[in-house]
This record gives sequence, structure tokens and C-alpha cells, in this order.
Amino acid sequence: MIAGLLFLAFAFFAVAQAATVRNGGQTAADAAALGAAEDDRRQFFDGFLDAVEAARGWQDWLAAGTPLTGDGCGAAAHFADRNRSDLLTCDPVTRDGDLGYRVGIETRFDTGRTIVPGADNRTAKATATAVLRPRCVADGPDDGTGDDGTEGGGSEENGTGTGGDSTGGGTGDGSDDSDDSEGSDGNSAEEIRLRCDGEDLTIDPEHGGRDLKPSDLFSVVLVE
Repeated sequence: MIAGLLFLAFAFFAVAQAATVRNGGQTAADAAALGAAEDDRRQFFDGFLDAVEAARGWQDWLAAGTPLTGDGCGAAAHFADRNRSDLLTCDPVTRDGDLGYRVGIETRFDTGRTIVPGADNRTAKATATAVLRPRCVADGPDDGTGDDGTEGGGSEENGTGTGGDSTGGGTGDGSDDSDDSEGSDGNSAEEIRLRCDGEDLTIDPEHGGRDLKPSDLFSVVLVE
């Protein structure tokens, strides 16, 4: 009787240990996939800030549509290792238009010795997929055209003013109006207005987005 109870106790312990190894393996896989996607997020974020400073092409970075040269799978291997696991596979994937990674890992920790036949020293394998999702879109007129086209926005109004001046012959007044128009347009075009998950976000390029975090512009989530 006592021997039977002891056997059941050890058997339950073996099952619990196997479940712990499986859960630890899934945690390692999740961390590896998220780490890979977060590495891409950092690159998109840095590229966005550089494009804002250059006043051109930031929409492609904001939409996560620019090719990257980073090492997302290297980041996946790093996070797998931190969770005492080895990265077996790492593949870029797309889910509903969102870029990400699917990874596979195997744990370096195991169940140890058990009294359950065939359950000794069993490791666990697990897979996970994580994607990066842009959170923001340009709010109002196309700011990219305005950025490159700060002059473009000003030239529309300048053209109107110049036309009025040429017909009216008021060259001096026209140039004054044109200067004022360019100044006001230039100031408004400097601000980039975004809509992020229903919230307004305004970026002043003069500050270089110093108050921004990657998570303000992009989310990283696990998917099936």
C-alpha cells in the first residue's frame, strides 16, 4: 500500500517536472521570437528618427516597409540562450501584412531522472511566432510631401501670391507676402502629426524625437 502511494507520488512528480520543462521551453521560444521582432522594431525606430531629421522618407519607416539589414535571428539566439535553450530554427514570416519571425528552440535543461520509463532526461522543443505592428499613421495632409515639400506647400501659396502680384503689378508686396507665407508654412510643416491607436501624437523634428520610445510607434506581439 505504502509502496503504491510512493510510486504514485513519484509519478506525479515526474509529470509535473515534464510540464515544467515544457513550460520553460515555451517561455524560451516566446522570448526568442519577441527578441527577434524587437530587434527589427529598434531598426525601424532608428530609421524613422533619421528620416525625420533628414525630412524625407519617414513614412516608409513608420509603416515598417523599408528593407532591413539587421540580425533578428541573432537576437533570437541571444534570448534563447538567456533562457537556457538553443535556437534550432529562425525564419522571417509575414502575418496579415505584419513582418515577424517564427523560431524553434530546444531546452538545455531536462526532466532529470524519474521512475517513469522513458521519461528520464527529456528536453523540450517549442516554437513561437512574433510580429511587429505599426501603431501610427500620418494624420491630416501627407506630411512626407510636406517634409520634402515644405517648399512644395509654400510654393502652392507662393504661386497664388505671385500670380496675384504679376497681374496686379505689386512685386514688392508679393515678395513680402511670399516670405511670410513661406515662414508660416515652414513652421507648420516642421511638425509631424500622427494618429497612434486613436491617440494624437505630434513630433517636432527640431527635438529629433528624443521623447519617443520604439513602443510609441510599433508594437511587438506573439501570434499563432
